Amino acid sequence: MGIGQNKRKQSVNLVLTVLEIVAPVFLLAAIGFTWVKLGFEYRVQFVTRLAMTLSVPCLIFVSLMKTKIDPASLTTVSLAAIAAYGAVTLLMWLLVRIGRLDRRSYLAPLIFGNTGNLGLPLALFAFQDEGLGYAVVIFAIMAIYSFTFGIWLVSGGGSIWKALKEPLVGATLLGALFLGMGWHTPVFVTNTLGLIGQMAIPLMLITLGVAVARLEPGRMTRAVWLSIAKAVVCVGVGVGMGLLFKLAPVPFAILILQVSTPVAVTSYLLAEKYGADSDAVAGLVVASTLLSVFSLPLILAFLV
Repeated sequence: MGIGQNKRKQSVNLVLTVLEIVAPVFLLAAIGFTWVKLGFEYRVQFVTRLAMTLSVPCLIFVSLMKTKIDPASLTTVSLAAIAAYGAVTLLMWLLVRIGRLDRRSYLAPLIFGNTGNLGLPLALFAFQDEGLGYAVVIFAIMAIYSFTFGIWLVSGGGSIWKALKEPLVGATLLGALFLGMGWHTPVFVTNTLGLIGQMAIPLMLITLGVAVARLEPGRMTRAVWLSIAKAVVCVGVGVGMGLLFKLAPVPFAILILQVSTPVAVTSYLLAEKYGADSDAVAGLVVASTLLSVFSLPLILAFLV
């Protein structure tokens, strides 16, 4: 009886812990969703530019500069993330080819997850500053890959130089330099950058809810099955690469979490901009995001 009660108590504690992690994420997204449904104005383009040009780079730089993570560990995580996205790309290309799907419309969304809007806050809430340090590195790697190969997939163009001009890439490189050299900015500068960076997570989550509320999804049955396939493949790849590179528990968990995030809203924006099937991509965004309400807590339950 005592053992049974102890197991039930542990289960309840686990559920509460997972809820404490995921509830703020989805509640903030729900605020954005409700805001739009009430008819209030929300300029996604302005907020996205503010986040990606100013607040997210500040968040990344300060997180890396202040992190206590060994630079060698970050290097290992970076290599594991590169290998993981390479494996996901190959497997998703096979899925798209076998399913005879339009590559321009489906391949990029199935590769790139929402590592910014969802991955960063979940990493912070679940694993504190250490988790955020690993998460921002994986986020930056994904962003570079998305701004080059991802745009090439959707449009037939794309350049590594364009990716290198992105502020978040520069912030990552500068933050890694400060981390490796043990440098720190003056306290007043650090505090200023820290305040700007604190805008990033709530802004991205609210914007996610706004974007989902405005989408007009299409072909939802296909989107559901593809979203399930993406989740299974990405979790499997994350686990495999974590074991292959012998990652410690926290970076192991962050790699799985970041790689398995749902389809990013930016995939829809790119599809619309470059003339791909934006309705189909919107379906993937909605289906995978709704699926993540159930899948991410399950993943976290095994990782936390």
